[in-house]
Parts: sequence; C-alpha cells; structure tokens
Amino acid sequence: MPVVSVGNLTVGGTGKTPMVEWIARHARNEDVRVAILSRGYRAEEGGVNDEALELELALPDVPHLQNPDRAGSAEVAVDELASQLLLLDDGFQHRQLARELDIVLLDATEPFGFDHVLPRGTLREPVRGLRRAQVIVLSRADMIDTEQRSAIRERALSLSRQAAWCEVVHRPARLVDSAGGSQSLDSIRGQSIAGFCGIGNPAGFRHTLETLGATIAAWREFPDHHAYSREDVEDLTRLAKQIGATMLVCTRKDLVKLRVPALGGIPLRAVGIELSFLSGEEAMKAALAPVIERANAVRFEGFDENDGPSGS
Repeated sequence: MPVVSVGNLTVGGTGKTPMVEWIARHARNEDVRVAILSRGYRAEEGGVNDEALELELALPDVPHLQNPDRAGSAEVAVDELASQLLLLDDGFQHRQLARELDIVLLDATEPFGFDHVLPRGTLREPVRGLRRAQVIVLSRADMIDTEQRSAIRERALSLSRQAAWCEVVHRPARLVDSAGGSQSLDSIRGQSIAGFCGIGNPAGFRHTLETLGATIAAWREFPDHHAYSREDVEDLTRLAKQIGATMLVCTRKDLVKLRVPALGGIPLRAVGIELSFLSGEEAMKAALAPVIERANAVRFEGFDENDGPSGS
C-alpha cells in the first residue's frame, strides 16, 4: 500500500495541514481514494483535534483517522475503507510504517531549529535527518528575501542531494461557512465586523483581516486550541450586536469548533487559507506521480468504485 509522509524537523507549526490538504486534493483529482492518518495530538479522549475538524470541512470525501497507533489506523483505512493511498500527517519521525515518499517542511523563519535538538533548540532530531527526505518544502517563503531563501535551499540540498525543492506560501483564498460554502474575500472589504480567534498567533490573523480591507469594530482573543463555551458564544453575540456588525469573522480552526452558520442572526464566516507554490509545483507533482500510479493500481475484491465496498 503506497504511503506518503508529510512532516518536519522542528516542533511547532510549519504549515503541514495545508500541505496535507493540497496532496489529498491532488490525489482525489487523480481518482485515488486517500486516507489521512495522524496521531491526534491534543485530541480529547474519544474525539478529534482541531486539525482533523479543519480537514473534515475542507475535504469531506477524505477520511481522517486519528490514533497514536498509526499502523492500526492503516489497517482500518485499507480493510474497512478500501483506501488506495495513505497520507501520514506529521509522519517524518514515525518509523513504523514504510513510505514511498517523505515530504519535509522547513519554516522559513527558523528552518533548522537553532541547530540543536530540544531543549537547547527546537529540533526533533538532528538536521542530518533531512537526508531521508525526497521532497523539501520551504513554507512561509514570502516572509524572507530571495537571498535568504537561496541560502536555506543550498544548505538543505547539501544534506539531501536527491530531494526536490519547493517554496510555498499560505494566502487567504475565500470566506467559508460551517457547511463548507464559500464566498469571495471582496465581500468583507469595507464591512464592519467582529473578529475573534483562538490560535497561537492572534496578531497575525488580525493583520490578515486588516489587509483584506475589513473594519474591525470589535476584537476578541482566546487561548490557542480554545474550546468555546455557551458563555463565549453569548458574549460574542452580544458584542457583535452592540457594534452593529454585519459579520463575525474567525479562523477556520475556530469555525469548526462552533459549527454554526450565524450567531444571533449575524453571519459567521472564517477566512479560508490555501497553499500556493512560489516554485516547485511541477517538481512536487512529479514526485507524487509514481505514487499516484501505484495507488491507482490497487484494487479491492468486491469493491464497487461508485458505491464503495459491496454490501456497505
């Protein structure tokens, strides 16, 4: 069974979830049944974490299995879901499952984790681990200049000479609602909104709203991974009505936890972020091509391509 891993060298976010979403969408466009396997970091017992909820909203036809035992999840994906391709989210340090392709993301703002493993630096493993990668992706590449990007590329490819190189950015793409519907970003321009979020970098999200031309008449920040209570919802509703907001706007990470189209009759929307390649998109597709070909060759006895496994 073909396996693709998306991971990184350092702790913290490097933009893996948008990369996983891009690969899963690419596989579905090639008629491959893909399943995402993740550990389920910070998921409550019996539930799923924020990233899984985001991916469920973005990719309703792609199952996401969360379990620290990813070999067990792989068996479920194959035996019960007839998946043709397994996509490991945050899988670079996971060694239990063999894989055809290791994709490693480096954050442009600190790609090599201060050159030390935890706790002195932020590396999960020594930088030389990059030699296992077949594709290296520089994320948030627009946050540094061309000369800095070239220096990172030179060092990374000296460690993994066979790797393809890509540079990506994360950009606002659309406004989305809890049902997966979307509308143009232009619809927020000039609008008086109530903005809020529960993420690690709230200032960054506020800046995004400002660049989109929204008038932020009210603003609330919650802790990262915040679980919204009834009192929170009532407070946000009251706030939006007090300022006469035409819309409440949050991140997709917040929206998937609220799961309502409106608060107090005022539309609730999230800014959908998508991955965009500055360079290397064709190299990424070329690296995925043999994996996609192998996945398309996987057939399951008794499986109806239109209706799913026979008898289901």
